[in-house]
Amino acid sequence: MSDEVEPGHVRVRLDLSYDGKDFSGWAKQRVLRTVQGELESALQTVMRLPDPVELTVAGRTDAGVHARGQVAQFDVRDEVWAEHQDKLLRRLAGRLPHDVRVWKAAEAPAGFNARFSAIWRRYAYRVGDHQAGVDPLRRGHVLWYQWPLDVDAMNEAAASLVGEHDFAAYCKKREGATTIRTLQQLSWERDAEGIITATVRADAFCHNMVRSLVGALLHVGDGHRTTDWPGKVLAAAVRDSSVHVVKPHGLTLEEVGYPADELLAARSKEARNLRTLPGAGCC
Repeated sequence: MSDEVEPGHVRVRLDLSYDGKDFSGWAKQRVLRTVQGELESALQTVMRLPDPVELTVAGRTDAGVHARGQVAQFDVRDEVWAEHQDKLLRRLAGRLPHDVRVWKAAEAPAGFNARFSAIWRRYAYRVGDHQAGVDPLRRGHVLWYQWPLDVDAMNEAAASLVGEHDFAAYCKKREGATTIRTLQQLSWERDAEGIITATVRADAFCHNMVRSLVGALLHVGDGHRTTDWPGKVLAAAVRDSSVHVVKPHGLTLEEVGYPADELLAARSKEARNLRTLPGAGCC
């Protein structure tokens, strides 16, 4: 989708959340139930649009992954937005299934692109290592790990992964796409209830990156790997079969960050450039 809005149209930003348990991910598919499919259908219905809505999203989540702070956008004619903007949230609440909610719908500033204008995405992955398992009321959002975990060791190992790197060892490669990312934060904390949460923030993520990083660090936390192992895997820059991709239900997209309004268009243009690491050759 272009950053330029057609004359006579308005770009609408949606802030939403969903429980990913019963969704086959974000991206619309022909026969499977997806967040995009449900939301586009609801928007077309409640706004009485003749043509389907086309959503652009900040980050396409996989099957089973949750979101608390997802951001999406769509363009609609000025007169349609004027008619429905004040009633849209209430009507969507009545039309959408209970596992997806839209909390805010507002006209986006000039240059806004939900995907390319973002400067970071923040995920949380939650793990419980109590020998009795996970609280049944939280089982859909917390991974049960059967061995005790050393949070200090996981944080020591995580430090070597922060920064701009080629994360090919932790990503599922996609044709024509780079695996170079800037990992801005990767840290673990155990709360008073014993739940261990990984906070993972980057400018963008490649496929399976968060769940692979978590899987590698869990092997450090349980003592099966040394603290320098995840960094060695990263340096190899090739997909490593020993890196376990953890289950999706522990992962939640918590928040998406954007720059000041006057920087949105420039950020969107910059994010479209194919990145290389400093000093990397062309061949």
